[in-house]
Amino acid sequence: MKLISYEHAGRRRFGAVVDGRIVDLQAALGERFADLKSLLAANALPEAAAALVGRSGELALSDVTLLPVIPNPGKIWCCGLNYGEHVRETNREVTEQPTFFLRVADSQVGHGQAIVRPKESTQLDYEAEIAVVIGKPGRRIGEDEAWNHIAGYACYNDGSVRDWQRHTSQWVPGKNFWRTGGFGPWLVTADEIAPQAVMTLVTRLNGQEMQRATTEQMLHGIARQIAYVSTIAPLEAGDVIVTGTPGGVGARRTPPVWMKPGDVVEIEVDRIGVLRNTIADETA
Repeated sequence: MKLISYEHAGRRRFGAVVDGRIVDLQAALGERFADLKSLLAANALPEAAAALVGRSGELALSDVTLLPVIPNPGKIWCCGLNYGEHVRETNREVTEQPTFFLRVADSQVGHGQAIVRPKESTQLDYEAEIAVVIGKPGRRIGEDEAWNHIAGYACYNDGSVRDWQRHTSQWVPGKNFWRTGGFGPWLVTADEIAPQAVMTLVTRLNGQEMQRATTEQMLHGIARQIAYVSTIAPLEAGDVIVTGTPGGVGARRTPPVWMKPGDVVEIEVDRIGVLRNTIADETA
């Protein structure tokens, strides 16, 4: 299934994309779930799949505003320096343990919305990543069990305000400016992507390819990341793990390449789809 969160006629809803059109799953399931996170928490994906049988979409994707796949995650764990090429271009060393920082929910936008360049900086950078959405809660999850805790996958643009990221050794300021990251376009449920399946991720800026890598190049794989962060704190349904970006970021090019108003940035993951956002300056 391809599951989305969206806004239509002033109301926030969740649904499924079937043959390019939207089925209002919230209505199909009798309004029993307030949002996609609640659906996951109730372990109701099988029920959702059953509700889609024989249904066709009522709305076009162009009729709605897509929201971040999970608009209200409890936690967004982001893995840094997780591809060797990116470690080398930042002049750092590979670490034995994964590096993590946290993002907040309102630092994100959905597919088709504008990523916002803040007034305080012109150094807005892209980072292609794969987002893992948790379905089954757990604490101290073993790597062999990690795949059973995944609800599905989405594309992610870990948009970064680089000068603020470099203010101190803590990256969080540059990673949490309002509406600087993209999350979408949909959640592809885990039953459609086998555990350890190799995925290819690509960034295009105004049609030019900037990043390309496969998940085989990760230093710390998805199962390892789930095991690590679930040791720190319980993972809950709707939590998100953003699994790292490959080399080719704008900050490490000569000269640097920064996203600017009017640009179009695309993050494509071959087994998921394309997350597309424009860039706009923040207004009052």
